[in-house]
Amino acid sequence: MSQPPPDSPYDPYRDDEPGPGAEAHGIEFLVEDVAFELAEAEALTGWIERVAAVHEHKLVQLTYIFCSDEYLHKVNVEYLDHDTYTDVITFDNADDADIIEGDIFISVERVRENAQQLGVPFIDELHRVMIHGVLHLLGYADKDLLSQTAMRKKEDYYLSLRTF
Repeated sequence: MSQPPPDSPYDPYRDDEPGPGAEAHGIEFLVEDVAFELAEAEALTGWIERVAAVHEHKLVQLTYIFCSDEYLHKVNVEYLDHDTYTDVITFDNADDADIIEGDIFISVERVRENAQQLGVPFIDELHRVMIHGVLHLLGYADKDLLSQTAMRKKEDYYLSLRTF
């Protein structure tokens, strides 16, 4: 997980953040260059907060940016020097190991395509990717097959705890 440069357009403390969004309990949901409306924002916020609490992490600030494939590709190239498309990129902005402070960029288009290919509902795949980003902020990695398997098990577990 890399941190964006100090001049990153996604400073969670800025008041003039672009795009429509909803904020509650240190979690903010923004939309960039894609038609998308997040359902159940309040329930999602509670779910994410419970995951953080189980791991004994304080949720300081978490910003989700829902965007297009092209937007996320640009972020991937510019900040990570990866010329590939992906469904999620997580930036950890925390100074301490026991807090969550970060930005999670999600390509709505890529999530929708992945859901179709996997034969799962879009909303389930979206929630998987959302909690995947949180797991990275909690210290979980997915660079090799063993860690990917562990990450998938954690995702499945937390998805099973949704009550909405």
